[in-house]
Formats: sequence, C-alpha cells, structure tokens
Amino acid sequence: EKTGSGFKSLKAYRSGYFGASIKLQSGYTAGVNTAFYLSNNEAHRGKHDEVDIEFLGRTWKEPYTLQTNVYVRGSGDGGNIVGREARFHLWFDPTKHFHRYAILWNPKEIIFLVDDIPIRRYEKKSITTFPTRPMWVYGSIWDASDWATDDGKYKTDYTYQPFVSQYKSFRLAGCSSSATPHCRPVSASPYRSGGLSKKQLMAMRWVQKNRMVYHYCMDTTRDHSLTPECKKLPKKKENILD
Repeated sequence: EKTGSGFKSLKAYRSGYFGASIKLQSGYTAGVNTAFYLSNNEAHRGKHDEVDIEFLGRTWKEPYTLQTNVYVRGSGDGGNIVGREARFHLWFDPTKHFHRYAILWNPKEIIFLVDDIPIRRYEKKSITTFPTRPMWVYGSIWDASDWATDDGKYKTDYTYQPFVSQYKSFRLAGCSSSATPHCRPVSASPYRSGGLSKKQLMAMRWVQKNRMVYHYCMDTTRDHSLTPECKKLPKKKENILD
C-alpha cells in the first residue's frame, strides 16, 4: 500500500527553535523521505516558504543522507523549482539511537543543528532570499521515489514495508504568529550581541569540511542568478559558513 503519515503543530510561528529526537528505520529505505520542517504551504499555496530537514532514504550499503533546504516565496512551487540544498552524511548511525535534529529560525538567520551542533547557517542577505512569514512545524514520512535516493535511481520497495520513523521529545520555543511585538526571537548565540561562539564555529567548520557532500552554491550546473546569495560565498568548501 502506497501511503504516508505526518503531523502539524497547532500554532504558526514567526521565529523560534524547533527540535525533535528522531530515530530512523534500518535496512532498505530507498525512496522513503523522513522529514521535519517548517512550512506555510496551506496559507500561501503556490507561493509558500519552507525550511527542511529531510532524510533521503538509503539502499542496503549506502549511508543515510540528511538534506537541509530553504524555499522562499514559491521557489519550491511549480515547474521551475529553486532549492537551496546542503546535504550531509552523518557521523553516526541514525537508525541505532534517537538523535536530536533542530531548526533555529530568527529574523537574521536559520541554523540547522544535529545534537546541538550547528551544521549549517543560512543568513538573511536580502528580503527576497529569506523566509519572513509565519510557518507551522511539520513531520512526515512519505514516498519520494522520483528524487529522494540517488536522484530517483532507487525507488521505494514495498516488500520492506512498513516503513517507520520515530519522533519524540519535541521542543517548540519561540514567537507564535499571535505573540506581541515584544516577543524576543530565540538565538543560538551565547552572546547578547549575537553570533556563534568560537567552539560552535569550529564544530560547524568540521562538519562542513568532513561530512558535507553537496552544497547548492558549489553546483556548477546551476543557474546562480536565481540564488544571488551564492556570489558572496568563498569558493573553498571548508570555508563555507552558510
């Protein structure tokens, strides 16, 4: 049976920290997408924003790929999709134990975290490249055979069903869409002035140098006039702080 499952937060948020402990299914899960993400698709169909953490499924011998992505004002809608993907191979087996995955979204930046380690920072460089409208928190597991594993080379095999991903220990902390203007956005910084600590930056550099397997700004086959923020990034992979 081809089906899927998901959940959605009761509130929409305009900023905050959104985390969950997730354990993935072991074995053959090619084509199966397990996701934890922010979206306002139901409020802005055809022109929505989205911030994703996705696990793209795997064949027997391959590692799980964690994909982070950002869509802004419809760049994920229609035929001409413009994503801002960065993909990582984790430094642990995500099927053995629960690990914590989180998105921190505030008016200045989006930070993706794994077990409290920042793996990617997406800064607000312009109003057109950054989501600003309220979003809900979602989780889902679904059949994404057409693209999820090796660009769709390996499809979901339903002889291995049921496919189960486990979520627990949710933490949603931030400013809801109905909060007063005095609500202060959450920060990953240990400093009042903002910015990641030296230890956080070193950890992120290590992850990006050693575990990152794709970054949209490094993809020479893409039209980067559609992603103008890429022009300001350094060319060396180990120096990317995005």
